[in-house]
Amino acid sequence: MRGGRPPSAGAPATAPDETSAVDPRLLVRERGFAGYAAGFRRRMRSGELGSVPVVAGLIVICTTFQILNPAFMSAQNVSHISVDIAGTGLIAVGVVFVLLLGEIDLSVGSVSGLAGAAFGVLNITHGVPEWLALVLAVLSGTVAGVVHGFFFARIGVPAFVVTMAGLLAWNGLMLQILGANGTINLDDSGLIAGLTTHYFSDIAAAYGLATLAVAGYGAAALLGARGRAAAGVPSRPPGELLLRTALLAAVCYPVAYLLNQYKGLPLALVILLTVVAGTDFVLRRTVFGRRVFALGGGIEASRRAGIDVSAVRIAVFAIAGTLAASGGLMLASKINAANQGAGSGDLLMSSIAAAVIGGTSLFGGRGRTWSALLGVLVIVSIQKGLQLESIAEPVKYMITGGVLLAAVVIDSVSRRTQKAAGRA
Repeated sequence: MRGGRPPSAGAPATAPDETSAVDPRLLVRERGFAGYAAGFRRRMRSGELGSVPVVAGLIVICTTFQILNPAFMSAQNVSHISVDIAGTGLIAVGVVFVLLLGEIDLSVGSVSGLAGAAFGVLNITHGVPEWLALVLAVLSGTVAGVVHGFFFARIGVPAFVVTMAGLLAWNGLMLQILGANGTINLDDSGLIAGLTTHYFSDIAAAYGLATLAVAGYGAAALLGARGRAAAGVPSRPPGELLLRTALLAAVCYPVAYLLNQYKGLPLALVILLTVVAGTDFVLRRTVFGRRVFALGGGIEASRRAGIDVSAVRIAVFAIAGTLAASGGLMLASKINAANQGAGSGDLLMSSIAAAVIGGTSLFGGRGRTWSALLGVLVIVSIQKGLQLESIAEPVKYMITGGVLLAAVVIDSVSRRTQKAAGRA
């Protein structure tokens, strides 16, 4: 060796700065909750915001309206909110799938109206049994989604153009099948009416659902952590999992208590939560879900990995159409009728806004179906709060638009920050 002392026998043969190349998550595990606080700050600085903005916003919204009017968190208002979020929430879940591809579906409002009209014509006008009319109405949304997906994936027409054409075409078809009268009243005691009028009055129902949600989340989180630990991947320790589960319980049980103070657990809420949980499982735990995220991250890389891009795209639009039809039936249940105004107004914008406000990226590749639930909660909470304060309708639109803009700005800044931090 030229000029210098040889390393001692016990010295490690590593570069001086190599010890700094340690996964920060491993350091977090060693430092306990102080480490998690540091890790949280690091994620915020690097743009990994997750659901933090929308949860914080929801807390601010609820606190503000509760201060302005104590009736906001009353049992009756909470019950009404839990029913009102169902229709738009179902549509928004389908929108999440499309946004994960980095695309947009402008037809979901028209498809929802078409489904309600199809059910009314089949059941009321032609006497088709309710269950069969319901299935065919939902399938009408599936077919519409497949048509959109085919022209987008196989023909190459931009999704914006295809679904804009669908918005016009399906709305025209709805008006055509409704006929000159324009309104079909549904059976007050029928299957569709029960979607938003049926409540599980037994107090065990609401508390049971809360327990199922808390226990299910805790079990899934624990199994996931054990699997990651077994694979040698950094995972959350039991203490953090317990804290997260306790926070969820602190939300679920008070809501269950309030619901039981009014009419009980609404069927509409059960349906929405079931769909959200089921689609979340599909996206996070199945091969199809991983392919959806992969396409949102990069089309060419997905194609080189052997993914059938066209099939996944068509399937995603079919899911969006199916959920739009399901949401349309839920909305028809609220007014117990199918009419020419179904699917119009601010439904389309509210559905897309719910997905985006909840944290789903407009640029694709990032989001969860729980985003739709959080987003629609924000929108409906604002609407209900402003109604209690007798605020004019134009102001509601302006406030909702401002919230949507804020969500998109946060998403854009978050992506830019992640790129700067080398995490995107």
